[in-house]
Amino acid sequence: MISATDLRKGSKFMYRNEPYIVLDYQHSKQARGRALVQVKVKNMITGSIVTDTLRSDEKFQIPDLQHRPMQYLYAEDGMYNFLDQDNYDQVVLSEDQIEDVKPYLKEQAIYDMLYFSEQPIAINPPLFMELEVTNTPPGVKGDTAQGGGNKPATLETGLVLQVPLFVDIGDILKIDTRDAKYIERVKK
Repeated sequence: MISATDLRKGSKFMYRNEPYIVLDYQHSKQARGRALVQVKVKNMITGSIVTDTLRSDEKFQIPDLQHRPMQYLYAEDGMYNFLDQDNYDQVVLSEDQIEDVKPYLKEQAIYDMLYFSEQPIAINPPLFMELEVTNTPPGVKGDTAQGGGNKPATLETGLVLQVPLFVDIGDILKIDTRDAKYIERVKK
């Protein structure tokens, strides 16, 4: 059990019989009254965001969430197939279930799938991925006044991001998946 006053940003708890994650919270105490906790929470199944006020003495169950490593296999007819690395079961997700991770879907890569009540509810890419550049304009020395410029690059998954001028087609780049940022060029 977790009390309303123990909720923090990123806390997961059962609310209205579904798992929620705290996006923002504010603890307030009114004169001659009990303390209240104003929370902005996101439903981990539907993705809906709710703002609510909780009494400080309310207690909530901690959801039974499980993380499982899943290997991305292939996409077919708008459905995405993953292989459970523990028991080798195949899991099929729809396009709206993988919407947030779609720019990072690479065949044979391992992803973290979040389960609630034996149902997949979210999928997360690794923190860093190595992806190949499939299209980028040539970088010409002297294009910038200070010598350090950026240009757009399209990666093998379709993700477009800003990269340094020295990056060429065929280069492998290390990408931070939390904010879609270029980290470094990887040697082949």
